[in-house]
Amino acid sequence: MGLELFDLELAIKNLPLIISGLPMTIYVSFISMAIGMVLGLPVALARNSRSKILRWPARLYISFMRGTPIIVFLFFIYYGLPSVGIEFSGIQSAIIGFGLNSAAYIAEVNRSALNSVESGQWEAAFSLGLNFRKALTGIILPQTVRIAMPPLTNVFLDLVKASSLAAVITVQELFQKTQIAAGRSFDTFTMYILVALIYWPLCIFISIIQERLEIRYSRFVKQD
Repeated sequence: MGLELFDLELAIKNLPLIISGLPMTIYVSFISMAIGMVLGLPVALARNSRSKILRWPARLYISFMRGTPIIVFLFFIYYGLPSVGIEFSGIQSAIIGFGLNSAAYIAEVNRSALNSVESGQWEAAFSLGLNFRKALTGIILPQTVRIAMPPLTNVFLDLVKASSLAAVITVQELFQKTQIAAGRSFDTFTMYILVALIYWPLCIFISIIQERLEIRYSRFVKQD
């Protein structure tokens, strides 16, 4: 009876439909991560700033994004904003929502990595006549890359899996295609197991890339 729960023939038949959502999953995840990376560093710097005008808004932003479910934020953007005349497509809403949400987590990763660098290195850079930007990009950031890489990869892995929530705002990614297949076949167990078996190797692949980047960057640092 247990073997009948997963219909291999039905899974193979529906695999093309479900896998057709993979490019959208990857697209939404990568663009959202890119937005998070762009916003994450300035938010981290603001969070570390001595100025309350910069520090407190950054803390509030991080707290709000980390303290509210992403699905609520997606619904707010896709269903809520049109009531005040602001409309985004499902894909745009997903990218904005995931991008802004991931920026908060990336900011905390960056802040921790920046704080791991000894303050004396900032002082040494300034004593050499470097301004803040040059000290940050030329001395501090290169040292934080190895520290930040593993947790940043974890953020991306979480983002890939969380992208399944975009199905609720009509984005045709992996999980949304799975729901269509499940509705047509009336075999939800087989379809959901199948999509899990697609997410799993995808995340393993990302983890392998992370490990290789860490090794490569470690060798680069040692050569320097």
